[in-house]
Amino acid sequence: MFMGKSIFLFIALISFSCFSVFSQNLVSADVTETDDAVTGTISSDNASVSVSIKKPSRNPANGKETQAASVPDSFGNVKLGMSVDDVKEMLKKDSQFGYRGDRDVSLMAGENRTLIETDSSRYAPYSYLDRCWFQFYEDKLYIMTINMNQEKLDHYSVFSQLCEKYGTPTSLNPDKSEWVSDTVIVDLERPLSIKYTDRVVMEKIQDASHVEKTSKEKNREQFLEGL
Repeated sequence: MFMGKSIFLFIALISFSCFSVFSQNLVSADVTETDDAVTGTISSDNASVSVSIKKPSRNPANGKETQAASVPDSFGNVKLGMSVDDVKEMLKKDSQFGYRGDRDVSLMAGENRTLIETDSSRYAPYSYLDRCWFQFYEDKLYIMTINMNQEKLDHYSVFSQLCEKYGTPTSLNPDKSEWVSDTVIVDLERPLSIKYTDRVVMEKIQDASHVEKTSKEKNREQFLEGL
């Protein structure tokens, strides 16, 4: 936060830069801090200057300030929203996944949804990845879970890098750190995996599930009422 010394420095810098305008007639300096910026107005008898300084986000891992980027929707060349065939092609081109072709593709039981499961630990032992899952809904990738090799990477290093690139997590608890945008959710889960979720598709599936559940409950009530 831009508190204490930071606010004092803000006033001192603005006062110094405006010295030629206000000369020795500084009357007041009003500073306001919000979550996003520090703003201030310096006034004299015959003039006033308003300045706003936007805050960068702060990396909770090391305390360094960093400008947040948009939440990512891809890992390597694999991107949420891709078709099954497109994801297959990307996995073939990226040896770190250890993809073996259609033998790694299956249908999720009872859901008519495609699942691709790769195992780098067996088929690409040099990789920094472990087993990975790619889930599809209506032939579009909406969840990918990237498990990482814990012998080569650690949770803190991955967390620090994500904070450096994407800013402070939207939410944080002992089990996972989460970055959220309007369209994508990225979770760093313990022990060491990154989960990318198409938020729009996930909410669509959840809404459909809720409607189906409500319909079943109503049918049950109607049956009981008819006894």
